[in-house]
Amino acid sequence: MRRAEILSALESVGLQPDETIDLAEVALLLAALDQPEADLAPYRRHLAQLASNLADIEVSENDILGERAAALAYVMAEQHGYAGDRRTYDDLLNASLMGVIDRRKGLPVALGILYLHAARAQGWRAVGINFPGHFLVAIEDDDERVILDPFEGGTQVDLPRLQMMLKTALGPDAELQPEFYASMTNRGVLLRLQNNIKKRVLDAGDQARAASVLEGMLAIAPELPDLWREAAELRAELGEMRSALQALDRLLQLADDSQRSEAMALRRNIATRIN
Repeated sequence: MRRAEILSALESVGLQPDETIDLAEVALLLAALDQPEADLAPYRRHLAQLASNLADIEVSENDILGERAAALAYVMAEQHGYAGDRRTYDDLLNASLMGVIDRRKGLPVALGILYLHAARAQGWRAVGINFPGHFLVAIEDDDERVILDPFEGGTQVDLPRLQMMLKTALGPDAELQPEFYASMTNRGVLLRLQNNIKKRVLDAGDQARAASVLEGMLAIAPELPDLWREAAELRAELGEMRSALQALDRLLQLADDSQRSEAMALRRNIATRIN
């Protein structure tokens, strides 16, 4: 696929209701933005294989969520060898679904997308959890929830473990709050994935690549004012003033009163820099 075709497909995702988004497929397309020459067919076959392998495991009606979680961890970690990358955590391949599939290792959110894909293919209710500093996955029903850590081979996470993880992320005085357990939207999961890439390339001083990453993020989440503001600032820093103004015009369409005055000031500043 050409990059323009991939971007067009992602823009179609941006028009979809969140609940209809195919997480793994969209994550593949986001990865392909950076490698438009890649053949996605083998990766799609692998996703189908994960779902098929999980379907082959019989789960009893007793303690069904626990058994489902154990079956999911077995397929992902034991059969296919997926694990967190501790040695080269900041490698960009850890946030590219193609890179994760190739190497069988990655960041928590990238691994979590594969877990969610396999679980949802069975018709299970599976969600991402936006836990501070560490993406988690939950298998749930109306009465119960089992939380798994994809980075740790799908290990089930209990309350003491969550407390320890939180204090590691936020400090020894941090206490668990209800919002730390909140289910994420599909777009939220994908944006968390891409934020990992964007932060790393910005830290490396590669503003052009960060702008490219933002382009994909805006394609799937075109209604988020903060993304348009960030895109405008990056395009201006790259000297792409007209693109920056276009981003600001879109921001002004979406902004609330608290954002509009700042956006207008930024637009005036950029407009004066156009020859």
